[in-house]
Amino acid sequence: MTTLHHEHATHTHAHGADCGHRAVPHGDHVDYAHDGHLHREHAGHWDECEPAGHAAHEGHAHEHGADCGHEAVPHGDHVDYVHDGHRHAAHDGHYDDH
Repeated sequence: MTTLHHEHATHTHAHGADCGHRAVPHGDHVDYAHDGHLHREHAGHWDECEPAGHAAHEGHAHEHGADCGHEAVPHGDHVDYVHDGHRHAAHDGHYDDH
């Protein structure tokens, strides 16, 4: 799964350990939940961190929800759950791997 590169051109806030936004480890970088979307630092600017395409997380028997024990991250019109270093989002009866 690749990530789309959409620069957030008007983003002047510098994310970091004490910035007040939720840090979400994501592969080899950290995303920051900000205003219902995720930002990642890239080449001196901030990108909207969105997956390109659809990647179903096969064989995911765990049901995410308020008491599942995984961190919930509001993301646009849904909630992602941080699980094993990536985000899961409910989609058409399965979870997508973000």
